[in-house]
Amino acid sequence: MTFEELMQEVRFDANGLVPAIAQDARTGEVLMLAYMNAESLRKTRETGLATYFSRSRQKLWQKGETSGHIQEVVDIRLDCDGDTILLKVLQTGNACHTGAHSCFFRGLPLCDEDEMPVGSGILEDVYRVIADRAAHPKEGSYTNYLLNKGVEKICKKVGEEASEAIIAAMKGSCEELTYEAADLMYHLLVLLYQQGVSPQDVFDELGRRR
Repeated sequence: MTFEELMQEVRFDANGLVPAIAQDARTGEVLMLAYMNAESLRKTRETGLATYFSRSRQKLWQKGETSGHIQEVVDIRLDCDGDTILLKVLQTGNACHTGAHSCFFRGLPLCDEDEMPVGSGILEDVYRVIADRAAHPKEGSYTNYLLNKGVEKICKKVGEEASEAIIAAMKGSCEELTYEAADLMYHLLVLLYQQGVSPQDVFDELGRRR
């Protein structure tokens, strides 16, 4: 399908808009949802950079124009009903205005609040909590303390926790090693978030190595 043929198939709403989903072309992670009109869609194709239409400001806006967090578009797709655009992008920096890599960092629990996620799910759950603390700081939050101190402090803590995990292993204490490993994983998740890397990015890299 040519671009002009695709344009003819787009079902813009009464305001001339269509939802546009941005997806990380490398990892498949859904980054954000915005809106496009015909002009922004054409501009996106012409420039190769994601350009949307702001409903609040009633004007076009190029993603990352001021922040530098641009989205280089590598593929444009239209869903079967013609009412949703999918942009596969190479994201520079973070997509969300809160500083999170993806706007979809808050999870809806599929279990009772007193039930713990299992397996790798707990890592993603903790990561979502870290992202939520960044978006909605809480007084006395250790996570907010680390994020406010920045990468140097976070890296120092990662190093300290790694050393403590090594000491626990050398002592042969499984209980201490379990505790210290949990500390290490938490601080590593804070570092990943601060650097714009998601647990899924790490899982994907492990999958490629496997």
